[in-house]
Amino acid sequence: MIEHAHPPSTGMPDPVALLPGLVRGLGATGSAPHWQPGIASNCRHVELFASARDAAGAGLALAFARDFLRQEQVAETPDRRPFLWVQDKAALRLSGRPYLPGLPAQLRHRLIHVAAATPEDALFALEEGLRCRDLAFVIGELAGNPRALDFTASRRLSLAAEKHEVPLWLVRLDARRDLGAARMRWEVAAAPSPRSRWNPHAPGTSTWRADLFRAHTFHPGQWNLRDDGALLGAEPAFPQSDPAPDHGDLVHGTGDRSLAAG
Repeated sequence: MIEHAHPPSTGMPDPVALLPGLVRGLGATGSAPHWQPGIASNCRHVELFASARDAAGAGLALAFARDFLRQEQVAETPDRRPFLWVQDKAALRLSGRPYLPGLPAQLRHRLIHVAAATPEDALFALEEGLRCRDLAFVIGELAGNPRALDFTASRRLSLAAEKHEVPLWLVRLDARRDLGAARMRWEVAAAPSPRSRWNPHAPGTSTWRADLFRAHTFHPGQWNLRDDGALLGAEPAFPQSDPAPDHGDLVHGTGDRSLAAG
């Protein structure tokens, strides 16, 4: 055993005791980590802005959910709880209902689908789902920028997801970026898949171009994401660097962070 002698007190703060605070301060001033799959499980409310012309938003939401379940799995016991998928009428018309044979095999029998008549009904169903810990996760699809989805409604979803520890991936179809309380906000689009190793004419691995433009604990950045059915892989679309301060409008003037980050 090595014993450390303690210097006599000089009335000055102990630098070692101040270290945790210094580290927190550095993180708050721009040394936040870059996002990687599997390390954002504490972000319970995530928004994905996507075009309604393809299923990129819903597909990546499912990939994120599966990545979350893999990280949360305890020992060899998989999570068998059902999951909730809510669509308002406009989103249902644009993207169609979830296609069961197209879902990952381990999720097909666990889907609870809600078709809501209005955005207000969809938000109500989403919040009620987040309050139910018997659900593994919740996916929502809303079209455009409905008045019902204001910052207050977004904040309610965040609080419910965090309190009850049920994650939400909310897909915003053909929506413009607005104020919201989600801890992570992505702009996503389909990307070319790599060729199949054994059959060049077969469909390739699901691939997305994802722009993380707002995050509570991570630097913004762009990634090429790929889900091979067993693992969500990510590679930066561009070299990662600390972003320059953004002095744009109200939405971007806070560094594109959620106003609920505090």
